[in-house]
Amino acid sequence: MVKRFINGPAELGAIQVKIVGNDAGELRRLANETLAIYHADPDAFNIRTDWGEPVKYVRPVIAKEQANLNGITRTDVARTLLEGFKGVPVGVYREGIDLIPIVMRAPEPERSDIGSIHSLQIWSPVAGKSIPLTQVVTGFETVWEDQIITRTNRRRSITVLCDPENGLASSILARVRPQVEALDLPPGYSMEWWGENKSTLEAQASLAGSMPVFILIMILVVIILFNSLRQTLVIWLIVPLGIVGVTIGLLATGLPFGFLALLGFLSLIGMLIKNAIVLVDEINIQTAGGLDTYRAILSAGTSRLRPVSMAAATTVLGMAPLFPDPFFNSLAVTVAAGLTFATVLTMVVLPVFYALIFNVKTGEVEQDS
Repeated sequence: MVKRFINGPAELGAIQVKIVGNDAGELRRLANETLAIYHADPDAFNIRTDWGEPVKYVRPVIAKEQANLNGITRTDVARTLLEGFKGVPVGVYREGIDLIPIVMRAPEPERSDIGSIHSLQIWSPVAGKSIPLTQVVTGFETVWEDQIITRTNRRRSITVLCDPENGLASSILARVRPQVEALDLPPGYSMEWWGENKSTLEAQASLAGSMPVFILIMILVVIILFNSLRQTLVIWLIVPLGIVGVTIGLLATGLPFGFLALLGFLSLIGMLIKNAIVLVDEINIQTAGGLDTYRAILSAGTSRLRPVSMAAATTVLGMAPLFPDPFFNSLAVTVAAGLTFATVLTMVVLPVFYALIFNVKTGEVEQDS
């Protein structure tokens, strides 16, 4: 099987639905219906199940009466077949620090010929010697069986997988999920979505559990820094502006807002807060120097434009080498695009927010002149 190289932790498939039940045949039926849904989607490829395809097995039909007379059990027959074809370990050979298993099996020409099964010998405790296997076996039947049967919480489960050939895994999942969940599951059967969907939800849940605490700490730090709730509100109103740049950047590049993009956006929040703090602090310095609030806002905006812009430019240039990287590109685009747009908007919108929240009037300039 050929599959694309995966960066990061290995995933069996980007889109996975796990069906859990008791009967292997019923699980196969539900899996085949799910496979048909996957195949109907034009962007899904590498479609398969973790059970693989059923394989042929040669099963002996044991003559119970003859086997009992010779003291031979079903386990003895299975061991004889194993010795004749696959082989059984009978010991270990030590070579230095390496332990090499010793396997007893028939020669290669006999193992590769299914016809040699009729010439196998089995030990009979009653006769005290080896007898032909055909004396205790009436024949052999060929059946189809599942070579792999997986379990989840000790119950049989089959996972149907696929990968996106074009577009995002989330887009394909949005199309096939309603159809798969509409399947008629028998009583006692359940399904659960794994793959990228589960990994993303788990990662986001992990971040969501700790994120409010650290955001609250950041808010408290800003309050302590400026000793003003209104200035803190002005600064934090800038954070949503970063979403504009992130949205444009990800849509332009066609990258998903995945876990790394989320990490990039969290880093972007800190950068936006830093830029806003620089501008608000400059306004406070200007007003402390004797300027009225309106003049202080204008002066702070013009004086802080170059340092804030240059700091943002250096960060964007630092992210540029990661743009072609297949693993970190979403993080780099999120930070670069979000910071670029938010910096421009910060220098324009933050003074407006400040003037609105503090009720600054333009008439103050005319009165002073």
